[in-house]
Parts: sequence; C-alpha cells; structure tokens
Amino acid sequence: MTRPAVLVARAAFPDIVDRLRAHFEVEDNPADRIFTKAELSAKLAGKAGAFITGSERIDAEVLDANPQLRAVCNMAVGYNNIDVDACNARGVLATNTPDVLTETTADFGFALMMATARRIAEGEHFLRRGEWTKWAYDMFAGSDVHGATLGILGMGRIGQAVAKRGALGFGMKVIYHNRSRLAPELEAPIGARYVSKEALLRESDHLVIVVPYSPASHHAIAAAELALMKPTATLTNIARGGVVDDAALAAALRERRIAAAGLDVFEGEPKVHPDLLSVPNVVLTPHIASATVATRRAMASLAVDNLIAALTGAVPPTPVNPQVLPLKR
Repeated sequence: MTRPAVLVARAAFPDIVDRLRAHFEVEDNPADRIFTKAELSAKLAGKAGAFITGSERIDAEVLDANPQLRAVCNMAVGYNNIDVDACNARGVLATNTPDVLTETTADFGFALMMATARRIAEGEHFLRRGEWTKWAYDMFAGSDVHGATLGILGMGRIGQAVAKRGALGFGMKVIYHNRSRLAPELEAPIGARYVSKEALLRESDHLVIVVPYSPASHHAIAAAELALMKPTATLTNIARGGVVDDAALAAALRERRIAAAGLDVFEGEPKVHPDLLSVPNVVLTPHIASATVATRRAMASLAVDNLIAALTGAVPPTPVNPQVLPLKR
C-alpha cells in the first residue's frame, strides 16, 4: 500500500522530522528556502499533509490547486498564515502549537519590556561606539519596572504569564483589556484589574501587547491610541506584526510622545519599517520570543504529533478547526 506523502516546508530538527518518515513519504527542505506561493503550491502536489511555519501562506488558491491536501500543521501558536475559513470549506484540518511556548514567550516579553524600560540597547550601542568616557547623573536614565503599572492588551495564556511575572516578581500593578474579562479566580492571585482599552492606554507605565492578529486587531495600536499613552510610557509588542501601526509608532518615538518601545514582530516581516531603524529609543529583535532550543523542539514535536495523528485517523492534540474531523481518506 502506498504511504501518504507529506511536505516539511522549512528546515526543522532532523530527528523530529525523521519521526514522520516512519509513517509517510517525506519531502523536506533542509536548505530552508522560503517558497514563493507558486513554488509552495507545486511542492504540495500529491501531498496529503504539510508541516508549515508562519512563512507559508495557505489560502483558498493553494487549497484549490491541491484538493488532495488533508492537513496543514503549523509550527506556531498563531495561524494568521492559514485561511481557516477556506480550510473549513474544503474539509482540511489546520493545527497549531499552543501551550508549549507560553512560559518561554512570557520570559522573553518581560525581558524585552525591561530592556526597553532601562534603555539597555541604547546603552550598549553607546558603549560599543566608544562614547563612554565618564559617568553622568542622567546617563541612560530610564524608568522603573518594579512597582509600576503593567498594562496588558490580550490576556490569554501568554498575557497571564507576563502578568504573573510582573505582579509576583516585581510588585507591579496589573491592568488589562481583553475581549472578555477573566474569571475572578484568575484575576485574584495577581490582583489584575480589567479596564477599558482607553483606560489601559492612559494608565499603563509599561504596555505589553499579546493580542492575536486578526482583521479586527489590525492596527489596534495606531496614532490615536498612541496619543492616549503617557509620554513616559513604554510599549512592547510580542503579538504579531500588524497589530501595531509601525509607521505611527516610529513617529511617536521620534517625537518622544512615548518614551520607548520593544518590538519582536513587525508588519511585513522580515522587512522592518525604515523609520523604526532610525530612532534610538526602540529595541528590535527578529521574532525570537519562543527561541529556546527546548521550546522550539517542543513546537516542532507537537506539529509532527498533529500531522501524524491527522493522517492516521487519530485525533490531533491541538486542532484549530476540529469541526472538520474526521478527515476524508
């Protein structure tokens, strides 16, 4: 009996990819080329499933060109690269990798927020340029994190993990805005207070954005929202590019209408808005919030678990659209 064929669209841990070979004919991409849409569609020809990352866009056109495709398994918690409605209409399962990256991403988000508040990147660049010749009372004086007001936009798993770090580790006052309020038993241990989005923007000393990307959250933070923030406030984005209007943020930073920003995600990444590259009061990292070896291995392993289960008749651990199960054979 011919085994199903699958595509591994980007380079991944070889030993984890090898787990797929026990079940399927595998075409992988050890050179880690990013396929064009046409190339991706051609690579998917004859494939029953695909292991993908955020760089592969699965839309109606790709699905229609590959009607045999049954499952697309994302090595990411976000899945805005997958048109879930189009998958639903065609009975294609989509999966993601939640939970396994929550704590690691929260660690990074908090670190990025602290680096932003304490002007660490600015200080390092100053030192590397050889400009450090003396101490000064106001040299790279930033803002305190301990005891400050931590605002969180998007209070899902990662938002809650960031909140715990702030409240329990740094004595921060936690406020948040979310589509729905948390249950009291989740708010109480960290003293989190639910507020309107406007109040969140006005009151936060350090705003951390963790809201999922969707058309509804596109430019959720733009010029009007930035205008509500304190001039001493910082903004940290570990959500997705497009949630923040990068051009408006760059202007606010240049004009010191907010103090600083830390960004791990960008509109149109890996391209970065050129205005963000020319302002000193921003910390920039290349979408690496989940980048520890242990966490990236856990993400890859979960994506593989999902793909094996989907194509062997089992229930995948983390389906995005379980309503399409059981899959066509």
